[in-house]
Amino acid sequence: MPARKTDVPALLKALKKLYPAHIIPLHHQNAWELLCAVILSAQCTDERVNQITPALFAAYSTPQAMAKADIKDVEKLIHSAGFYHSKALSLIESSKRISEVYGGQVPQNMKDLLTLRGVARKTANVMLGDYFKKPEGIVVDTHIKRLSFRLGLTKQTDPVKVEQDLMKLIPYKYWGWFGIALILHGRQVCNARKPACSRCSLAKICPRNGVKISE
Repeated sequence: MPARKTDVPALLKALKKLYPAHIIPLHHQNAWELLCAVILSAQCTDERVNQITPALFAAYSTPQAMAKADIKDVEKLIHSAGFYHSKALSLIESSKRISEVYGGQVPQNMKDLLTLRGVARKTANVMLGDYFKKPEGIVVDTHIKRLSFRLGLTKQTDPVKVEQDLMKLIPYKYWGWFGIALILHGRQVCNARKPACSRCSLAKICPRNGVKISE
């Protein structure tokens, strides 16, 4: 249940004014490239991922090519993303499954996406909501979890339960865009340690749950 009643329509209107476009910050040319980028983005900045992927995709331009890659070669290309061994294995194994089971196409439903190595619900939601435009849920990362609590949309801490609360409150047509908007606001204004409440356009409708430091 929500932590306290929040004016969701007002929140959505304010967020739409701030972040009208649904722009995915990870650079990609197709669904497979976005999937790889999202896998790399775990505990890594989008900026770093965008620095890594041009060389990665130049070396392996299709899931079929990635499926045949030597893991050591992939590790060298993605080393700066952190957790490079696990991520390289995920890139190769998920590409193998996409090539062998799904005809080289990234699956477009939650059930099949979750069979890919390195793909949990967050990544699947990015693919379904942001790329395929047919969301089955709402992305929940650290920014979204933090802002959802501060905004009074949830009192949960488990990402799955946070997502369930958000899905009850946010109209379906906004599911894909909403996650991107909160991520951008979390990066630009509602910082984890020192949220800039004094210049936040959401301040009048935000209960600021758990916020102890603001400017």
